Amino acid sequence: MVIYLKQKKIPMRSCVVTKEKYPKKELIRVVRDTDGIVRVDITGKVNGHGAYLKKDLEVVEKARKTKILDRYLNVDVKEEVYEELEKIINSK
Repeated sequence: MVIYLKQKKIPMRSCVVTKEKYPKKELIRVVRDTDGIVRVDITGKVNGHGAYLKKDLEVVEKARKTKILDRYLNVDVKEEVYEELEKIINSK
């Protein structure tokens, strides 16, 4: 007798810079909460409007130069957010 195990679905998300789809765990979420505060969401569960970035320093730098997060989140993203993203990527 053969028992088939149901494969667990892997949630996919798109990077706002590269437009490529990746498993959610390979991306970093940046979220604008209801108060308009932008923060890095490590858990992926903070309420608010989110945008995903690939865990790559070049992608973060491109996001900084093109201000793509500002457009996706409809708010000015502070430099500290980009610094925190770089710190998270470098720590892995």
